Amino acid sequence: MLIMLTIGILANALLAQEHPNLILTKAGVEKIKAELGKVPLFDATVSATKAEVDAEIALGIHTPIPKDYSGGYTHERHKRNFLILQKAGVLFQILDDEKYAIYVRDMLFQYEAMYKDLPIHPQQRSYARGKLFWQCLNDSNWLVYVSQAYDCIYDWLPPKERKKLEKNLFRPFADFISIKNPQFFNRVHNHSTWGNAAVGMIGLVMNDEELIQRALYGIKNDGLEIDAKDNDGGFIKLPGQKPGFLSNIDEPFSPDGYFTEGPYYQRYAMYPFLIFAEGLHNVKPEYKIFEHKDSVLLKSVNTLLNLSDPDGEFFSLNDAQKGMSYYSRELVTAVDIAYYFGGNNPQLLSIAEKQGSVLLDDSGLAVALGVRDGKAQPFIKKSINLSDGADGKQGGVGILRYGTEDLTLVFKYAAQGLSHGHYDKLSFSLFEKGDEVIQDYGLARFVNIEQKGGGNYLKENTTWAKQTIAHNTIVQNETSHFNGEYEIGSKYHSELYFYDASNIEVQVVSAKEKNAYPGTEMHRTMAIIKDENFEKPFVLDILKVNSSNPNQYDLPLYFIGQVLQVNFDYESPLTLDTLGKENGYQHLYLEGKGSPTRDNTQFSWLDNGRFYTYTSATKKSDELLFTRIGANDPEFNLRREAALMIRRKNTGNTVFASVIEPHGSYSTVSEFAVNSNSSILNLKVVHDDAEYTAVAVKDVNGGECLMIISNIDSSKTSTHKLKIGDRDYQWSGPYYFK
Repeated sequence: MLIMLTIGILANALLAQEHPNLILTKAGVEKIKAELGKVPLFDATVSATKAEVDAEIALGIHTPIPKDYSGGYTHERHKRNFLILQKAGVLFQILDDEKYAIYVRDMLFQYEAMYKDLPIHPQQRSYARGKLFWQCLNDSNWLVYVSQAYDCIYDWLPPKERKKLEKNLFRPFADFISIKNPQFFNRVHNHSTWGNAAVGMIGLVMNDEELIQRALYGIKNDGLEIDAKDNDGGFIKLPGQKPGFLSNIDEPFSPDGYFTEGPYYQRYAMYPFLIFAEGLHNVKPEYKIFEHKDSVLLKSVNTLLNLSDPDGEFFSLNDAQKGMSYYSRELVTAVDIAYYFGGNNPQLLSIAEKQGSVLLDDSGLAVALGVRDGKAQPFIKKSINLSDGADGKQGGVGILRYGTEDLTLVFKYAAQGLSHGHYDKLSFSLFEKGDEVIQDYGLARFVNIEQKGGGNYLKENTTWAKQTIAHNTIVQNETSHFNGEYEIGSKYHSELYFYDASNIEVQVVSAKEKNAYPGTEMHRTMAIIKDENFEKPFVLDILKVNSSNPNQYDLPLYFIGQVLQVNFDYESPLTLDTLGKENGYQHLYLEGKGSPTRDNTQFSWLDNGRFYTYTSATKKSDELLFTRIGANDPEFNLRREAALMIRRKNTGNTVFASVIEPHGSYSTVSEFAVNSNSSILNLKVVHDDAEYTAVAVKDVNGGECLMIISNIDSSKTSTHKLKIGDRDYQWSGPYYFK
């Protein structure tokens, strides 16, 4: 009996080690084979993948000696190789065509022959240089993908060849990006997530428990005794941080699934997070990785999709290249895995339909079957408030949406966001039907374009994009929040005051920032309001500043479009000068300067066939500045975009109240301009003290709406009473609107 039990255990152990077992599974491969030709979306992906890989096989194998930055030939060739290797491995499994296994084997042995004597990459910009690539991050990309290819041909390879690859290539590769580069591997950052996943995935394929533990929990006694800065200006290791894959889930993700570095980098990191998680689930189910931290990895996919506009493009929070969207390969992976392991949410199927491709594995087949069988439902994005920080208590991002994303306000009151964070507390951006109206600059980088700094971050990312003046928020005394210092900014975060999207007609988010400038508190409340006297919903913005000292405040508005009309006089200089000398001001040209001629300043512009008007309650002593990005930029690394800036000098406590009003339309075909003028007659701060701030908006049809903010009590149950003029107002909760 004991002998039979032992034999059974050994048999199960041997069965568990059958390959593929990492992403593809034996059972999954059989199911895929049975469904080939019957599932249109899956079949189309197979066909496209086969055509792509066959074309590469016809070109032959090229593994050049590394020398280039991102965008250069050797970089792009090795990147192409790891993508094709993974796809070739999958095709071998599901099509039973040995040519794909031969291709994978032959390329792996070319890398094996090269890697033994390969020096550190010659380019010296990175804090952790790779061997195949200029940074260990890209070497980790390579191993994450190639481990999947190796798993697919593992059982096909003779044991002697496996031993040679593991001894000379895979184990040294894993040791290099981890033990020999602890400053890269042992941190909390998307870089380390890739490194952890790379070491862990090859460990799973090789059944190397030491590598698996290293991936999950980091390197013990790594020798890192002092902090150091990486090439992005962020810290390699912060005191008290625990390294490893599990910590990289625990720390950057909030309970809502918001990734503190922002949606652009959340998109990038979702691939190693989810593909390694899938491997752990298949090979080491005892870790219950998809249940970790209340299933935050699966939850984060829904969160990330909610951080996109109607076209699927992610909002430009922190470092972000505009145009990145859920059509990326990382999001194909994320959507499929979230569907398969997260309860078969039919709304994800509609995203997969738009993406037009699936993973060639169990999860991709499940998605394709769901689409084929008509189970897809629209993915509905509504207003949502997303917390930041491991415990959800380090600020957040509030997104207000009216209708089917007719108007979308993105309000950022988040934490620093690690090394990819910007100094932009209480900033915002605004979209109408997916088009930027008020924009966030994003990053100063041309990813993988060799001509622009090797495709890497440009110096203007630090001198401009991260600085406060590059964003739609208050700048005090021409100095960035936290003096633009990462060490200070990482200690603090803004605080949500209240969020209320229960009434679609009046949606409000409010937050405070007390640490950006010593002795100054900023309190910003933003609302999307739909009033019957206005054609479209508008944004009401109330920014209250309290300071113990008089200061200069600058509030820029980075609009997109053609200036139409202003209601103030201004002068345009004959020659352009910069607005300042540092903290981003050196990159701004002053194109016009004026002063308010009445209590309201109005500025209108046209973009994408739509009219917009900005109305602000200004003071006679305010300065109104037209600025344009591009000064001190001899290599044309910055976009030449414009802003209107309100400058208020020698002021302690003050309120900036304004409305951004979309209205009307213009057709270049009919050449008709409809409703091209603002509906606002007057905007006024009718009350302001420590306890309450009230702003009234009068329209041209005789209507008036009033918003009152309770400045020191945000309880939903508290009752308030305030007299403005000869009228008493009573209400419950943090604000009044009527």
